[in-house]
Amino acid sequence: MTVSMEHKRKTSWDSKISVSTVSTRRFSRAGTPSSIISSDSDIRFTRKLGGQYRCGCCVLAAFLLFLLFSGVSIYLGYTFLVSDPPSDQVFLATFRVTGGDSFTADLADPSTEAFRIRVREYRDRLTLAFRRSDLKVSFIVCDILALDGVEGSDLVVHFDLRFDPRYQSITVPDVMAILSREITPDTAKYLANLTIDPKSLDVQESIAALNAQVAMHTTASSDPSTTTPPPPRSCTNHIISYCKHLTYNTTTYPNIFGHRGAEELEADLIAFRELVDAECYTLAYDFICQVLQPKCISGKSKISQQMPCQNFCREFWSGCGNRLPERLKKSLECGAFPEYVDEGSCRPKPGCVRDLQNKALSPRICDGILDCSDLTDERNCAYCPEGHVHCGIGRTCIPVTKRCDGRSDCPNGYDEKDCLSLATNLESLKSQTMSTVLPARYTSEGYVVFNEKGTVGKLCTENLNATLPATEMDTVLQTAAASLCSLLTFNGVLSVEVRTHDEDNVEYVHMEDPSASEITFVRGPCPSRQVMYVQCGALECGVQSLRSKPATKALSKIADPGDWPWHVALFKEDIHVCDATLVSSNWLLATASCFQGQPRAEWSARLGTVRLSSTSPWQRERRIVGMVKSPVEGSTMVLLKLDRAVTAYSDFVRPVCLPSIKEPVLMNNSYCNTLGWARNRDLLQRVELKQSAMAKCENISIASVNGICTESVYPTEDCNEEELAGSSMLCLLADGKRWALTGVSSWRIACSKTGHERPRLYDNVSPNIAWIKSTIH
Repeated sequence: MTVSMEHKRKTSWDSKISVSTVSTRRFSRAGTPSSIISSDSDIRFTRKLGGQYRCGCCVLAAFLLFLLFSGVSIYLGYTFLVSDPPSDQVFLATFRVTGGDSFTADLADPSTEAFRIRVREYRDRLTLAFRRSDLKVSFIVCDILALDGVEGSDLVVHFDLRFDPRYQSITVPDVMAILSREITPDTAKYLANLTIDPKSLDVQESIAALNAQVAMHTTASSDPSTTTPPPPRSCTNHIISYCKHLTYNTTTYPNIFGHRGAEELEADLIAFRELVDAECYTLAYDFICQVLQPKCISGKSKISQQMPCQNFCREFWSGCGNRLPERLKKSLECGAFPEYVDEGSCRPKPGCVRDLQNKALSPRICDGILDCSDLTDERNCAYCPEGHVHCGIGRTCIPVTKRCDGRSDCPNGYDEKDCLSLATNLESLKSQTMSTVLPARYTSEGYVVFNEKGTVGKLCTENLNATLPATEMDTVLQTAAASLCSLLTFNGVLSVEVRTHDEDNVEYVHMEDPSASEITFVRGPCPSRQVMYVQCGALECGVQSLRSKPATKALSKIADPGDWPWHVALFKEDIHVCDATLVSSNWLLATASCFQGQPRAEWSARLGTVRLSSTSPWQRERRIVGMVKSPVEGSTMVLLKLDRAVTAYSDFVRPVCLPSIKEPVLMNNSYCNTLGWARNRDLLQRVELKQSAMAKCENISIASVNGICTESVYPTEDCNEEELAGSSMLCLLADGKRWALTGVSSWRIACSKTGHERPRLYDNVSPNIAWIKSTIH
């Protein structure tokens, strides 16, 4: 196996923050010491002030100046000397109404009139209760978050309460005292006509609840900290008869609900059967059985459970979430479920091909683009017989033995890509179940592993120890590590060392001639088990890692998977309304116009997809939990915080570059594009741009000092495309390999009535660089 590795030193951009000064004008006012009264006639009457009047005026003027000076001093002192006020105290509360009101199906939908009326009633009652209590000084507002329950039975009210801690510090017992008084019949004033179960009242401060939730997520895969550690997991064939349809026959306990065996599960099965019988979700039976009896994955180092995928959980929650008992909701937090690209994978929603057919998308089956996370739409096709591996893109499958055999069998040579890579261990590498030649995720640190004709192993350094002096060996290791990190599109090497590993049944390769320009690897034993361990730098931004040709050539209008790995689709309550761009593992860049006039709602981000009606194997989803607005004058940009970092990048999800403050990207000297969607908002498309006079944009939109006016290079051909607010303007950097985010669209852009593209106005990114970097780092 021969891999060409060339070490290139890259220089970093120097960044400076430019500060512009604004000149001020001085205005002079001339006057006379006398008071002049003018009339329409030519006669002017003049009255001179006496000494006593002048003295009084001086005293009054001095007093007014003193007041003005005092006011300015107080304002400046408060602005610059006083620290930022503390954030609001937020308490999350819930109670169950057992009499006087009941739950109906339309209360589960926030868009119904019944929901709005009922929310207003409870909000007004609770607001009065707190505004006329001992906490009225610091009370701000009450918001009803949700109404749920069982139809025709009890109604559960979820709400939050906000207080200003600058007036008084509020505790959970303080809030409980007010609410307890209101749910007690003898003392109730504003909820007097309702019967509320006192045991259902629950109040938590939001920060404490969030910390508890984070702790639960981070320790979900580890044993609880107790004096008596629980027994280690083991695989068992105790599958309950209710879930006998499962395709596997081993599971492991405890499950996420805490059932420690089949007996405990059988005793608690009635609550889950009721959900299936309610027919709230067509695949509820499959999902519940996979959660109650997850497949047992047996590895050398540990035994784990294979859970349903996150998007499968979200679909179940959207259908049955309002029927879940409170004790089950805490365990079924979909954000803690794995994604398909996660290590070890997960069990995707079954019936993907059937769903495509039901959506009239049958032409997508066997079309060469993966539309199902489990690849079922491209398996068993005429071009992909059973046992073959898909090339990832295109209508080509190959036998496993042709992976890294020295000849390109896949389009663009994908089967010869990443034949050397990094992995924490071979067990985790083999556990990735994606049946494509393209890796599901990048790893920036780990053992150097090879993949040759379907066989994976590690790079042994034993022959280097025997043939090279210590100083020369360090040079060889550094050179090889630098070339490998560059091939994997990482910036530089942080460390390289020789380690002795402890895995068994491992294949090895050696560097035959480490000083050659092209290093050849040969198979051989490694009795010492000394192998190469490398830690690379940060991932290189703005790279289309699946494109072997220059970015300006063979770039199709319809986007292929991996063409624009930083493009993000924003969803409001599962409806695609805006776009954004990935600029770091935790942050997206978008525009504030996406959220103007929008009521409070749940926003989510979908990464790694070019077809919104499909489920890509590399797709990732995150919730939006925060927003920071740009302080730059004339800019509408916002940074959106993700609930979880995108820790594992891939060829399909990676960040874009930001322009340099020192050398901004000029459209006239670069190749620029924007991204939009087809009229059915399904296919991601590229539109080439050129700069235009600002006067053209001023005729159709409100221009600002931070705007960039552009127009399509091919206005008629691009008229089938619709660009959403928040979409990116991307320009190619001088190296011809990396793309930089130079603009963000503030409004939706579509065709004019005449069938031609309208001018496109973008918010300039360059003046926002200092703010962006200070926020995301």
